[in-house]
Amino acid sequence: MAPDLATGGAGPAPDGAGRPDRLATEVLVVGAGPVGLMLAAELARGGVDVVVVEKRKAPSTESRASTLHARTMEILDARELLPDIGTPPHEPRGHFGGLPLDLTWPSTHPGQWKVPQTRTEAVLEERAISHGVDIRCGHELVAAGEVGEYVEAEALGPDKVLRLRARYLVACDGEDSTVRRLTGVDFPGHDAGRELLRADVEGIDIPDRRFQRLERGLAIAWRNDQGVTRVMVHEFGRAAGPRTTNAPFEEVATVWKRVTEEDISGGTPLWVNSFGDASRQLASYRHGRVLFAGDAAHRQMPIGGQALNLGLQDAFNLGWKLALTVRGQAPESLLDTYHAERHTVGRRVLANIEAQALLLLGGLEVEPLRALVAELTGLEEARAHLAGMISALDVRYPVPGPAHPLLGARLPHTVVRSGGRELASTAELLRARGGLLLDVDRTGVRVPAGWADRVTAVAGDPEPGSLPGEPGAVLVRPDGHVAWVGRDEDGLAEALDRWFGPARPPTP
Repeated sequence: MAPDLATGGAGPAPDGAGRPDRLATEVLVVGAGPVGLMLAAELARGGVDVVVVEKRKAPSTESRASTLHARTMEILDARELLPDIGTPPHEPRGHFGGLPLDLTWPSTHPGQWKVPQTRTEAVLEERAISHGVDIRCGHELVAAGEVGEYVEAEALGPDKVLRLRARYLVACDGEDSTVRRLTGVDFPGHDAGRELLRADVEGIDIPDRRFQRLERGLAIAWRNDQGVTRVMVHEFGRAAGPRTTNAPFEEVATVWKRVTEEDISGGTPLWVNSFGDASRQLASYRHGRVLFAGDAAHRQMPIGGQALNLGLQDAFNLGWKLALTVRGQAPESLLDTYHAERHTVGRRVLANIEAQALLLLGGLEVEPLRALVAELTGLEEARAHLAGMISALDVRYPVPGPAHPLLGARLPHTVVRSGGRELASTAELLRARGGLLLDVDRTGVRVPAGWADRVTAVAGDPEPGSLPGEPGAVLVRPDGHVAWVGRDEDGLAEALDRWFGPARPPTP
């Protein structure tokens, strides 16, 4: 269990550390990777005071995750971040366990987009800072625990201890989460049995390979326009051992030569690491005033770029809910929906990654299964099912209400017009703070006055056929998912209360 910091549970400051600084905030985010920065920006956008602590002294120069899927691109568009991302390389095709897969699905950004993680972090950091987020780099969390109605924590900085008090703490500190260790939360699953070795190397000239399965293993290589080649290799039957540090380049070069018969030992490694097929997920994403997002909540093999996208979408789901709760506009029970929704999504993603790991890293014994899956993905229904899953465009949350094709799903892209004049696209409508009541059939449904401070009403005509099921009016949450559908106000007040908190009392 975490130490009781009210009684000095962290112990004395290390030698050389001065008297501790003290800092109070509403939400403490641990970890300034993409997930932590996304969450911090969302919270600050919602009017919440946020402090981020990060043990790194400077932004990472490693670009581990470089794939953004369609749903994440839609989210970035809804926050007007795509101009800062630029125009990244786009590929409509992805893969499932190394087998080619067309990722086409109805979206403004179908397929996968190659954005270096360093760029994603830089854009999100700039947005967080512009909203007033206080980011403390070079501060390593050493203690954290609930004390009454607060979370108290200590972070060891460059020359002194920073003591923090927050109403909530969110762990976004990666697969080796310090918060997870300090709190001792249950993290069931299994450790890695197999692994891929990976390196970025200068000064080598080898053929590009996309999931080439050779007699002795799997080899992947591609050279970027700066002349750096990323290699990944797995030797069939080679078990993953415990690692406390990154794999040495000599090991990568040795395994690469055994699998491909090519010598890359003369190259200059810029970055080396390994990742295995470990699969773990927290039993609960919420533990009182401590919540978890991204790899701190789930550990999986980063196949097809799903890990980063899953984490960013965790943050997008949690941010608005935590902001409403901190501002006192919604009850704490709203935070329970974060676990209910994202744990289910995470479990599904981890399951498809486990299946892909078997197809990708299994030896000759999986070839019949690979042939069968390749045949199935040639069927449109199977292809679309996998594409929707990997891109996260098919996520539908269990929202109460009469069945409707839109209920719980993300609001599809459409352009809303009024009087022949274009008002806005779906992404543009979601840029307003709070929720959205979109009357697409002139039903006259309005936002009751008690929620007008949290929900914006828009009436107009969508593009024909863009919204299924003749919805009439739709209530859309800040994360773009539909919370209510109707042609009159029946059930609207209940939905508003559930997702945006009780109505504000009328002003005397």
